[in-house]
Amino acid sequence: MDETMRLIQMAHEGDKAARDQLVEDNVGLVWSIVRRFAGRGHEMEDLFQIGSIGLLKAIDKFDLSYDVRFSTYAVPMITGEIKRFLRDDGLIKVSRSVKELGMKVGAARESLSGSLGREPTIEEIAGELKVSREEVAASLEAGAEVESLYRCASKNEDGNLLLIDRLVEENSALEEKEDAEETLLNRMVLRELISELGPKEREIIIRRYFYNQTQSVIAADLDISQVQVSRLEKKILRQMREKL
Repeated sequence: MDETMRLIQMAHEGDKAARDQLVEDNVGLVWSIVRRFAGRGHEMEDLFQIGSIGLLKAIDKFDLSYDVRFSTYAVPMITGEIKRFLRDDGLIKVSRSVKELGMKVGAARESLSGSLGREPTIEEIAGELKVSREEVAASLEAGAEVESLYRCASKNEDGNLLLIDRLVEENSALEEKEDAEETLLNRMVLRELISELGPKEREIIIRRYFYNQTQSVIAADLDISQVQVSRLEKKILRQMREKL
């Protein structure tokens, strides 16, 4: 058992000194997340205090049976605490232009679904609206509700799996609904991760986890095998997870 796990165990047993040490050890982690929210109309120190609440929750709720690093578990807890604070303050807004495009994308999606008899691809929607695939992808992501990470995505065509469960760790313990709301990454973090992907990788992730399309459907549209989509998806998620 490494030092962090040992301290967490001690903290769970009521050792205040161990809990304080964990907080001190993770001050840098909290600040790294707080900096993402600079310019939101609040003092950085205030956001740090909010983020620290998330850190304390992570310490208290972390299960030593999780096959995941504590920092990986703590990031969404800290981020979520800050996000909820800002959201409650009405500071997280989607720009009007993105909202307008999102409405057009929704209408085009419905129209094309009717005419094609299937779910349209991002490229088809972009062609219909005469905008780039990237703009369509961005509007879909920005327009997706915060709870998009709570949605079930297909696993082996018929199982249920949350996107965040794949990003944090493929561990069944993280799928417990009681802890889900505290452990899911907020949409702002997901947007940052998705923005760093290449066009094909971004399309696969958005279609899998926002459109809920199966690997088979995506493979057919991209003219590659389902096995290739599966491998790409695993590779992309691993890269995203490493950046948490």
